[in-house]
Amino acid sequence: MPGFKVYAVSIEPLLLFEQRRWAIQSSIILPRISLFTTLLPQFIGANWLMYAMVSGTLAIIYLFPFITKAVPSAFVVIIFMTIVSFTLYLDLKTVGDMGQITQSLPKFHLPAVPFSLDTLLIVFPTSLAIVIVGLTESLVTATIIDEMTGTSSNKNREARGQGIANIVSGLFGGMAGCGMIGQSVINVQSGGGKRLSTLAAGVFLSVLIMLLGDVVKQVLMAALVGVMVTVSIGTFDWHSVRHIHKYPLSEAVIMILTVYTKNLAIGVVLGVALSALVFGWKIAHIKSSSKIEGNKNIYTISGQMFFGTTNYFLTVFDYEHDPDQIEIDFTHSHIWDHSRVTAIGKVIEKYESHHKKVILVGLNEEIHRMIDRIGLQSVSSYE
Repeated sequence: MPGFKVYAVSIEPLLLFEQRRWAIQSSIILPRISLFTTLLPQFIGANWLMYAMVSGTLAIIYLFPFITKAVPSAFVVIIFMTIVSFTLYLDLKTVGDMGQITQSLPKFHLPAVPFSLDTLLIVFPTSLAIVIVGLTESLVTATIIDEMTGTSSNKNREARGQGIANIVSGLFGGMAGCGMIGQSVINVQSGGGKRLSTLAAGVFLSVLIMLLGDVVKQVLMAALVGVMVTVSIGTFDWHSVRHIHKYPLSEAVIMILTVYTKNLAIGVVLGVALSALVFGWKIAHIKSSSKIEGNKNIYTISGQMFFGTTNYFLTVFDYEHDPDQIEIDFTHSHIWDHSRVTAIGKVIEKYESHHKKVILVGLNEEIHRMIDRIGLQSVSSYE
């Protein structure tokens, strides 16, 4: 009908938007903080050489691009610092000190565990956490990369690909993985805007470990720590911290609590749950105004009409003292479900009990059909 606004009668899209917003925000902030905190143990008991090498690493990473951007500064600094340490026989930790590097191809095998309900109950909590973290991180990564490259990726395909890859990886003794925001952003910023760049990175790393494993063991941990510090700094959402005092108090509190968990899975779930509650509280209020025109009282309803606003909606009207004709304008209101139409029916019935006529205006076509189905047109009229 002319002038009517058409809205889908479901509140789910708004809730999904609010949940996705907080999932994205949590997924960007938490991994960067977690990444930085995992680097701190490398400084426990370290000597002054460790601090000097990390400082030198940071300096080269930030200054080398002024010389040339043809070669990634992170690659240059790892090679340079490792050569310096090896040449001067510096007493610093290397990759080889952190654990053994297996220089052999993985073999296919099935997990040597009983396939039973008990086994499923044991692995389910960890699996659920991995799914929450991995899927959220991958979808957020895809969204950010889409914005950076001006492209559009199929998120369903990304999710399916990640699931299949993790299953196959597990059958070869590998760990579950997901898209990573920091690495992906750096990859794009370094000129790798196609999927082939990620394949090339994986193939290069595999060849490096298989053929040059002894060389990889000599890579200086201080250089890697410095590189990862720059990744944490470069991909952290500093805007959220600088302007946190400008956010609504509820959003600032949720952000702080989400980060305080120090656990990405718990943080994301907590942030989504709290933001959904806050969102529900915010929209659980409607505004109403009324004005008398002749023998008619015109009520204007603004806000979301759903189960949380029903009680207030029923108390808006002065059933006994209103004139014989009442007009209820829903132009600035959204009616989301069938139960709210029933609430409108209750208002009409109360007015009818006082022998007064109710006219409904500003409703969309979907609400008209719902009104017709429950038979409100027999006791009132709408425009």
